[in-house]
Amino acid sequence: MVGLEWAGWDEDPLKRAGEEDKIVLLFLGPAWCRYTKEMRESTFRDPKIIKAIQEDFIPVRVDADRRPDLDSRYNMGGWPSVAFLSPEGELIAGENFMTAQELLPLLGKVRTYYEKHREDIAAGIEIRWKPGRTADRSDTVLDPGLADEVITSMLEKFDHRYGGWGTTQKFAHPESLDFALVQYSRTGDDRMAEVVKLTLTSMMEGGIHDPIDGGFFRYSTTPDWRVPHYEKVLDNNALRLSCFLEAYQVFGDTGYRKAAEGIVRWMGESMRDPETGGLFGSQGDSETYFGKDAEGRRRSEPPSLDKTIYTNWNAMAIFSLLKASVILERPQIREQAMEILGFLMDQLYSEREGMYHYWDGTYHLPGFLSDQAYMIRALIAASQWSGDADLLLPAERLADLLLEKHRAPGGGFFDLPESVHNRGALRKRNRSILENSVLAEALTRLAYLSHQDKYRTVAEETLLAFTSDYREYGYFVAGYARAVDLFLNKPLVVTIVGDRDSTLAQALRGAAQRSYVASRIVQSLDPAHDPILLERSGLEPTQRAKAWLSRGEESLGSFEDPDELAKRMAEAR
Repeated sequence: MVGLEWAGWDEDPLKRAGEEDKIVLLFLGPAWCRYTKEMRESTFRDPKIIKAIQEDFIPVRVDADRRPDLDSRYNMGGWPSVAFLSPEGELIAGENFMTAQELLPLLGKVRTYYEKHREDIAAGIEIRWKPGRTADRSDTVLDPGLADEVITSMLEKFDHRYGGWGTTQKFAHPESLDFALVQYSRTGDDRMAEVVKLTLTSMMEGGIHDPIDGGFFRYSTTPDWRVPHYEKVLDNNALRLSCFLEAYQVFGDTGYRKAAEGIVRWMGESMRDPETGGLFGSQGDSETYFGKDAEGRRRSEPPSLDKTIYTNWNAMAIFSLLKASVILERPQIREQAMEILGFLMDQLYSEREGMYHYWDGTYHLPGFLSDQAYMIRALIAASQWSGDADLLLPAERLADLLLEKHRAPGGGFFDLPESVHNRGALRKRNRSILENSVLAEALTRLAYLSHQDKYRTVAEETLLAFTSDYREYGYFVAGYARAVDLFLNKPLVVTIVGDRDSTLAQALRGAAQRSYVASRIVQSLDPAHDPILLERSGLEPTQRAKAWLSRGEESLGSFEDPDELAKRMAEAR
């Protein structure tokens, strides 16, 4: 028997389901997931399953990484997800991994249930999904005590034996580690140092770390980090890279430096697309390869790659690679990061649409909040680390597009722009606290760098929009607490005026960024390139490059000696 002919979501399966009086069977899973592959190659190749689906269902297969909008709405709590949808896009039922013996009776039950309740199911769309609901915002100011609440949650759930969070399996939670490091640098709280050091050291010494090819596997199936799932995904490696780099800055553990160098090596050797310079999405789960030593791997076929280039994940990598270039003192890493940035801006950026979500030979899907937020952050970082203030212009454009198309009533931003083409669950636009936190922090930094208060105002409104919700998520919203911390605690601002490519300007930038500072903003203003920003700053150009250090309205001095600048920043910190 011929196998299933899977449709794509872009083929409008909901419309076809209505015309043919069928149910949509939506099969969701990422390319790297072994169970998604196993179900596709076993369950859905069973002749009885094929026959039953062909009679009553429209089978649709969607890559969860390529369509995070669908995944966030129809995921059944893990991958793979099988969601049964009415022609209106209403969820009828759903499950995760199933054998053919488990799926076959379910197909009949779903069809029978739908026949009996189709009117109620269709009506449920209008009852439950009301686009444009005003956000509940109970507070009018951001409470500095919010950080303490998140810290308490982190410590209550922290594993003091193995580090990290979780009693059966372990994920890295880099946002929590980042926030713990911020708090340690501010307060000297040894509990926060333990959170960072025990977690990173256990990860580094555990099976979740690949010291041969470099990088880290996605998660451990055991709480001691020993037994990993063998997939490597770009986004969580990019975020972990930043954690290991900053922990190396603070604690000086050379093991952290080595782990960071391994991630950089893995990105450059295994994930880089030689044609575009961009980074591929993931490396498949292969115990037969990753379970071998270096010699065994040399003789083996490497795991398959998902060669999709995702904007948000590459933007995360740009941010961390730029940091690595200075902390590891390897300028060539900055060149790699800027090459990725150039590709994204050339091929996936539109003045009208903003950032597109992914590239597979061409660009796809504009308007996802995640892509815009992480790209704004990457552009700001690239401006800071390279000295090119012109990179703030597309960052401002992306921010303005979000204000135009994504802003939610009451504050915050929806994950999707409003569209008459969205059907089913996509008609309801979500507000993700994680993505909004990333954006709020980026807008706060953009306000300092562009000298435009409107971005600071929007950042505050965005953070206020979640003051009633964040407690529900415990330590999972450490990124939100981090954004609030930056907003409430004025950062050290270093403004370097002079020829941005001069040896002195580069030395001042390096000195400003080589040591760990929880909240730091560095800007280079070249009189020949940045006259408007220079005028807004109120600073005067001098013959040689000079750095001004400030915090809020307080001036902390001007410096032409990089060592003196670094020393004063350490004192101010």
